[in-house]
Amino acid sequence: METCSEVMAEKPNPGTPSDSSEWLFSFGVIADIQYADLEDGYNFQGSRRRYYRHSLLHLMGAIEEWNKESSMPCCVLQLGDVIDGYNAQYKTSEKSLELVMNTFQMLKVPVHHTWGNHEFYNFSRDYLTNSKLNTKFLEDQIVHHPETVPSENYYAYHFVPFPKFRFILLDAYDLSVLGIDHSSPKYQQCMKILREHNPNTELNSPQGLFETQFVQFNGGFSQEQLNWLNDVLTFSDTNQEKVVIVSHIPIYPEASDAVCLAWNYSDALAVIWSHKCVVCFFAGHTHDGGYSEDPFGVHHVNLEGVIETAPDSQAFGTVHVYSDKMMLKGRGRVPDRIMNYKKEFPF
Repeated sequence: METCSEVMAEKPNPGTPSDSSEWLFSFGVIADIQYADLEDGYNFQGSRRRYYRHSLLHLMGAIEEWNKESSMPCCVLQLGDVIDGYNAQYKTSEKSLELVMNTFQMLKVPVHHTWGNHEFYNFSRDYLTNSKLNTKFLEDQIVHHPETVPSENYYAYHFVPFPKFRFILLDAYDLSVLGIDHSSPKYQQCMKILREHNPNTELNSPQGLFETQFVQFNGGFSQEQLNWLNDVLTFSDTNQEKVVIVSHIPIYPEASDAVCLAWNYSDALAVIWSHKCVVCFFAGHTHDGGYSEDPFGVHHVNLEGVIETAPDSQAFGTVHVYSDKMMLKGRGRVPDRIMNYKKEFPF
């Protein structure tokens, strides 16, 4: 496996940026693969086609392209829901996960795996912690800053793919009724939060809700995790780093369907907006994709889901990072985007 610095040595020109712009590094993004060895089906409402088997071929195609790109990505961010919940029903969870993870082995660079609701339909949190979907071993430690070390109570970590750029992977199901023992205090606490906001018998239904994000297939961030995020962002501010945040669930309403937001998305935004270092927030979960730049100059990118991508298309991207911007080069359903950094904080 090549290291980031070996990849950097090639210094290709992946885009056509302005003369003042210097290319620094690149990374790949892909979301909602949701593989299952099943015939095509439809979503929960029966309105959207899902290509369960073909999603693996889409992943293979993405890996093939990343491996031969002139600007080889430093790493790939897998934004969650790597296999579909149907696997649990057919008792094929472990087999399907192994197939997908073996496919990822073909990639020449590291993959950082985020956990989504479909991970928890198939496995318990304890299982995931001991599985290949736990990529916490790829984290970077900030020496002499113990507050930046995440707790074992949630699955989150940070790493530095390139000097002065820090990536933070968040656990959007830290507060959730999925994947945890029903007799545990945390389950009781999360079920109480959910029922307070959602009186429906079917907890996956947003019908009649004032805050439609309070459904069972979503989750949220504990105060403990938000405090940790705040500490890491404080460090990044002090050290003039730029930060990219990764989560399965989006947190910005303008970039997402309201029913797909994290339970306490506004708490996460409050933390992020109190710092100047965050430039981008990547999420999956919505399948349709979405994008918006918030009032604080943070770019919220929700990636289109592989699972609802027809066989003749694609759904992944490579983000080329420059000194003054990020450029997303999308494939198939994923559009290209230019995301400039906030002007008041030049690199």
